[in-house]
Amino acid sequence: MKKTLTLLLLLPIILFSCKSETSKDMTHLYTNDLIHETSPYLLQHAHNPVNWNAWNDKTLAKAKTEKKLLLISVGYAACHWCHVMEHESFEDSLVAQVMNKDFINVKVDREERPDVDQIYMSAVQLMTGSGGWPLNVIALPDGRPVWGGTYFKKEQWIDILNQISKLYVENPDKLYEYADKLSQGIKSLDVVSLNTDEPVFETAFIDDALKNWSKNFDHTNGGMNQAPKFMMPSNYHFLLRQAYQNNDKDLQEFVNVTLTQIAYGGIYDHLGGGFSRYSVDEKWHVPHFEKMLYDNAQLVSLYADAYLITKNPLYKKVITETLEYIENDMTASNGAFYSSLDADSNTPEGKLEEGAFYVWTKNELKTLLKEDFDLFLEYYNINDYGLWEHDNYVLIRKDDDASIIKKFQINEKQLAEKKQQWKTVLLNVRNKRDKPRLDDKTLTSWNALMLKGYVDAYRVLGDKSFLEAAEKNANFIISNQLREDGGLNHNYKDGKSTINGYLEDYAATIEAFISLYENTLNETWLTTARDLANYTFDHFFDDSSKMFYFTSNSDASLVSRSIEYRDNVIPASNSIMAKNLFKLSHYFDNEHFSKSAMTMLNNVKPEMKEYPSGYSNWLDLMLNYTNPFYEVAIVGKDAKQKITDLNKHYIPNKLIAASTTENNLPLLENRYNPQETFIYVCVNKACKLPVKDVGKALEFLKE
Repeated sequence: MKKTLTLLLLLPIILFSCKSETSKDMTHLYTNDLIHETSPYLLQHAHNPVNWNAWNDKTLAKAKTEKKLLLISVGYAACHWCHVMEHESFEDSLVAQVMNKDFINVKVDREERPDVDQIYMSAVQLMTGSGGWPLNVIALPDGRPVWGGTYFKKEQWIDILNQISKLYVENPDKLYEYADKLSQGIKSLDVVSLNTDEPVFETAFIDDALKNWSKNFDHTNGGMNQAPKFMMPSNYHFLLRQAYQNNDKDLQEFVNVTLTQIAYGGIYDHLGGGFSRYSVDEKWHVPHFEKMLYDNAQLVSLYADAYLITKNPLYKKVITETLEYIENDMTASNGAFYSSLDADSNTPEGKLEEGAFYVWTKNELKTLLKEDFDLFLEYYNINDYGLWEHDNYVLIRKDDDASIIKKFQINEKQLAEKKQQWKTVLLNVRNKRDKPRLDDKTLTSWNALMLKGYVDAYRVLGDKSFLEAAEKNANFIISNQLREDGGLNHNYKDGKSTINGYLEDYAATIEAFISLYENTLNETWLTTARDLANYTFDHFFDDSSKMFYFTSNSDASLVSRSIEYRDNVIPASNSIMAKNLFKLSHYFDNEHFSKSAMTMLNNVKPEMKEYPSGYSNWLDLMLNYTNPFYEVAIVGKDAKQKITDLNKHYIPNKLIAASTTENNLPLLENRYNPQETFIYVCVNKACKLPVKDVGKALEFLKE
């Protein structure tokens, strides 16, 4: 790999990353081919003077026919620096002349086309050692990349384009030679070899991985010892489970400090609910203000389990307020969930600025809150601790309610009433401001994550409106995204689904449907999950590595067909898939599913210990093998009530199969008694004697 990287660094293009002044807005004069797209991000560029094209067969064929270089620019609607580069360069007629003369220009919404984003992000990371968005890549007419970077000032951008155009005319062989080497490097990045060693999963392995990981824990502010800070819900879900399942008090403390500090931080919207994508500082204070559906979905699930364990009212508040935000700002009338809110919004002067919708000046707050200002100042740190820039404050908590109550000599009820009053007053003012732009497209994978978030909130808090929202969204997926051939579509906008589903869509939907089955006993969700799993074996499975490709075998081929297996802000599609197969193997007594899950985990095991934070969802699966994993079968007319009682306890190492009538699922067959409701606790195909009492079943589950 070192040789490959050395070769890839030979191309003498210097990358820059700094700010510049915005250029004149020319958007009202032009219209390009993106006007026919449905993606809000692509439509934002439909009036650029650049002759943008969407990524499709027609565009790629045009590049080959005209023998022109492809200029591929990847971004997304909530990306701040994508907007900056658009204003500075893509709206500039001089820049457009250069781009239109020598290139076939392609705009890509990374959320609609994660497959394209993955390939070219890998290329840029190989070339430069890092990546990000906007992602700008120049490729040969056949799509193979030869140069790439992220954000560029206008002058730098023009200079780079001219250099590469000249090289393509005068010495094209150099670019083709480089493309060959770079393509080899891309293909080597996500190669997973079949691990022929015997699968052995032991507690000691996880303990060793945690020792490496914990060296980077920030025990004061929570999270990792670094800035910026991303919340990484999958990491804390695993650490939460590891801590409580194995009674690790120190790890329990670290996870709860992290969840508390995130909820106290400015990264959490204390007025409107919901979380921004990440904080730029170490104390979770100043967010990069965009709000993404996938973050909020996973954080609801995380805080639900944390509340189930701790009964911390802060966690409950986070769950309910976040779901209020999702309902108010991110949900369509048909039950679908939108994708994101932009970081930028207009100031009162009409200037687009990051965070303008969310921040406050001290004078504004004094005027609005009057005699309550001193208490508000202390609670949300309208002081040096909460100051951001340009005299703007981002609300952040430092002390718990008990400390504030003691300091101001008020009671809990009075403080609660004050907080509600502040929220009402400030939201009334904030909602009159220009709101951030909404990306109202729907993505199946992200919807499934949010669906599961609603199910988890219902499981823990028992609010039936949460279950209703989950079921409505699940029915939306079935009605609009599930095709007659049994496959899923990836996107939905204005009644159209135009993109074939990726592995992430199947993995997240299967997981959500299993969770929905466990809480409704509606077997349709479970059988649909199984059918989708079978579909992935037919269209995504790599027989040599026993892993799943990210793209279907019916999709057009790209530079490389990648296997996504490293967990990130969203867990890898392969790790979610392996957990799904583990569960489905129990439900349907399916040896193929069982063996596949074990093989997939064994394949990634050699990398897990060295970089555990990139494999947290895999480590969560490993806990299913290192600790007993229970099948809880409940059969009888009171099954739903017994599930509700069981769900009041944190038992991550179990699955639930249940029915109120006779049922032929392997775990339920021949167990129905019309007079009684029995609970069967089983492990490794051996069951305890059936019991009627949930308390007795819990004793079995804790043995």
